[in-house]
Amino acid sequence: MDRHQHKDLIYYKFAGLDVCAELQHGITTRHGGISRGPYATLNLTKNGDDAAAVEENLARACAALAVRREDLVSPNQRHTANVRRVDRDDRGRVLPGYDALITDQAGVPLLLRYADCVPVLIYDPCRHAIGLVHSGWRGTVLGITRATVTAMTEAYGCRPADMIAAVGPSIGPCCYEVGQEVVDAVLQAFRMPDEPARGGNELLAGGPGRRHLDLWAANALWLREAGVGQVELASICTACHRDEFFSYRASKGTTGHFGAIMQLKG
Repeated sequence: MDRHQHKDLIYYKFAGLDVCAELQHGITTRHGGISRGPYATLNLTKNGDDAAAVEENLARACAALAVRREDLVSPNQRHTANVRRVDRDDRGRVLPGYDALITDQAGVPLLLRYADCVPVLIYDPCRHAIGLVHSGWRGTVLGITRATVTAMTEAYGCRPADMIAAVGPSIGPCCYEVGQEVVDAVLQAFRMPDEPARGGNELLAGGPGRRHLDLWAANALWLREAGVGQVELASICTACHRDEFFSYRASKGTTGHFGAIMQLKG
């Protein structure tokens, strides 16, 4: 990813997506806003923070990425595998119960929020369709990234081989120690005895009692198995880089959220 600055606001863009002139995208950081305390400074979620500060932060993020704040479409994320198709009529709405949004319409900016979970950005330059995913461990084992590729294929006639995907900053395998519930879910979701190259154990490092989950590799695996032709990984751990990104785990639960924004240009 490449680091950019707009006034005091810092954000990142993926090289593979940045070459697409008809696409706007960016991953915000925690720099450039007005929130205080554990939410300092560019927090994009109102949970616990001052609502007016969050609104100002959203306005600044939208200005940096050249999208209209009043048009933002975002879901009320709940760690599901639910994907929602949106269009111009959805501009300005918050859609409850979804963790991924897709659209093929220009001028419909999508926003999802993160604080250790995985942002996955998908673009089909042939069909001019985008998908934006929020994938924590639950969404990962449910296959939300694969479900988003499927939804784009069914809704817009996309071919996965034409897609460009990017896996953004999230908690990395270096810091994401998980308990037995997560280990069992991963082993079940990625269990294919006849194909040793695809197995949950490949995504879990460490010995008994101290397993670390690689969410980057897991979501990249779903993308590649779906047939996505190009996958770019940021490989930036949010828990290791609390100076740059919000991290729920590293902050022990009280923290803000950074965002991923995508929009097809009009």
